[in-house]
Amino acid sequence: SSGINAEYGDRSINYIKREELKVKKSLQEAAKSGNKDVCKILAKEILGSRRAVSKLHASKAQINSVCMQMDSQVSMVRMSKGMQASTDIMKLMNKLTKVNEISHTMMEMQREMTKAGIIEEMMEDTMNMSDEELDEAADEEVEKVLFEITKGQLGTDTAISTPLVGEDEEIAGPAAVSSEEEDDLQSRLAALRS
Repeated sequence: SSGINAEYGDRSINYIKREELKVKKSLQEAAKSGNKDVCKILAKEILGSRRAVSKLHASKAQINSVCMQMDSQVSMVRMSKGMQASTDIMKLMNKLTKVNEISHTMMEMQREMTKAGIIEEMMEDTMNMSDEELDEAADEEVEKVLFEITKGQLGTDTAISTPLVGEDEEIAGPAAVSSEEEDDLQSRLAALRS
């Protein structure tokens, strides 16, 4: 509709301008013949046509503005209908999915991810040990196994780097762990078991 109104306004402006050109020619002819009264009347017509053209331009601008506002409102209505449909779909999805079940599943995933993170840390710590540290740890374990199997004839018991299950002995030497670190490791181990 805005295109039709603009087209009608353009036609009217073009028609007035064509008529103005005819009046200008008539005014020039009247001026040549020296007829001042006719010249004044024709000049008033030209002035009126120019005012009409400027009013038509203003009207055309107002019509375009109104049409743009209407188009904007139509778009807003369409968008609100689309948003209402989206809201209805979300409500339906909420009914289909049980929030409590999803919450429980997410908590389980979080626990498993925590366990995986602790295991990954332990693996990184092991991987970060130098070859020398690994060789020392392996040698100590070999000495312990020899001592255990041969009932003390081979190997040494002092090379034990980790206590056996059930032993409450403190770890001696450079591999000793502070009580804070031990508490932290114990809490992580408990988290892995649960």
